[in-house]
Amino acid sequence: MDGTADELAGVVDLFGGLTRGELERALAEIAFRADGQSVDDTAMDGAIDEAIDSYALIRYDAPTVTDVEDPLLVSGPTAFPRTPDHAEDVPHILGIEPRRLDRTALGAAVKARYEHDVDRALESPDELDPDHLIDIGYDIDAWAPVDTSAERRRLAQAIESDAETG
Repeated sequence: MDGTADELAGVVDLFGGLTRGELERALAEIAFRADGQSVDDTAMDGAIDEAIDSYALIRYDAPTVTDVEDPLLVSGPTAFPRTPDHAEDVPHILGIEPRRLDRTALGAAVKARYEHDVDRALESPDELDPDHLIDIGYDIDAWAPVDTSAERRRLAQAIESDAETG
């Protein structure tokens, strides 16, 4: 398994959502089943962080999921989940029942994060790319029952203003 964001999303999709520790255990099991090797912890942490940063994985405090205290990682709006080879038995091996998530609450959480990222991009466009955030907003709208048009409009206006003054 090469740990792409889409594969990470595919793994969490097998369960509905996993804590970071559970995802790490699942990835270790997949790596072992694939070739008897262990997973590179540094590479795995980097891949998970990158997937979260890119909205391929979403960190979600799931109040309706009672079997965990830590936030869940769920497949996000930019992911095209792909279940990696050797992952089919992982749910049985880990003994984690599929989790059902409140899509409305999940959408609200993603929108709140998006609004925060838009504010950061408007304050510091070198830190977060406003054009890329506009694209992510469209992905969010298609993925969850939310509307990011106001945030996308703010970003577009800032880009236009920068182009006029630039």
